[in-house]
Amino acid sequence: MAPRRTRATKAPEGIRERVGGGLAELVPDRDRARGWSLLIDGAPQSHVDLDAPEYLDFSYQRRLGHVVDLTAPPGRPLRVLHLGGGALTLARYTAATRPRSTQQVVEVDTALVELVRRELPWDRTWRIKVRGGDAREGLAKVPEGWADLVITDVFGGARTPAHLTSTEFLAQVRRTLAPGGVYAANVADGGRLEFLRAQIATVRACFPHACLAADPAVLRGRRFGNVILVAADGELPVAEFTRRVASDPHPGRVEHGRELDAFAGGAAPVTDATAAASPAPPESVFR
Repeated sequence: MAPRRTRATKAPEGIRERVGGGLAELVPDRDRARGWSLLIDGAPQSHVDLDAPEYLDFSYQRRLGHVVDLTAPPGRPLRVLHLGGGALTLARYTAATRPRSTQQVVEVDTALVELVRRELPWDRTWRIKVRGGDAREGLAKVPEGWADLVITDVFGGARTPAHLTSTEFLAQVRRTLAPGGVYAANVADGGRLEFLRAQIATVRACFPHACLAADPAVLRGRRFGNVILVAADGELPVAEFTRRVASDPHPGRVEHGRELDAFAGGAAPVTDATAAASPAPPESVFR
């Protein structure tokens, strides 16, 4: 007797839908049964695994995950403000690794939020509140000293808006942070890294302690990529952050202290009057 054939599980199909920021695509992960990547106009934005929200696939999100891990002792709930939502990857990660955390997400693209809410639903018991609107306007509505951690990960057309790059913006971030709070930002740049150097100078003008994490090739200007800037009023756990970043599947480099200031190369801090959006990535980045 021939063996009975089992019905193959049908792979999930991708989803394409117009949202405020362009064409959104949800692409299934071939290696994870309920993993999905979110792309906007072909640019990768987020990856989530609905079965394992603690899993971070993208290197830059893994580095932000390290910041979440090191902001407070393991398991302690955090109050986190996310400027930029995407697929809520970091909010899901925080909820899964730090139960009872209270989180606010500000996302200007309400159509994207509805797509994610419908197709990639999150646990309704998690204390995650999503607000529609501009990130800086949403930041202004957060009570003084509310946040243990503020994460900025905002891109429109693959570029960070100019009004989220200035000392005036960071002054609002500092107002929002609780004593001992931490600020982290996803910055994208390449080539001569002029935008990144100016962002380092801006952060250093507003916070006494800062560091960055990125792929070495990005820091050498050999390719366009993501850099995570971290800042605080108090000392940062640089040694442990460095160890974790170096141990990632795609190892990165951490710069801090005098080396970080030297890397900025004398760049001037950015103000609202001089701010410009981050550079557009080369088309080859997403091929």
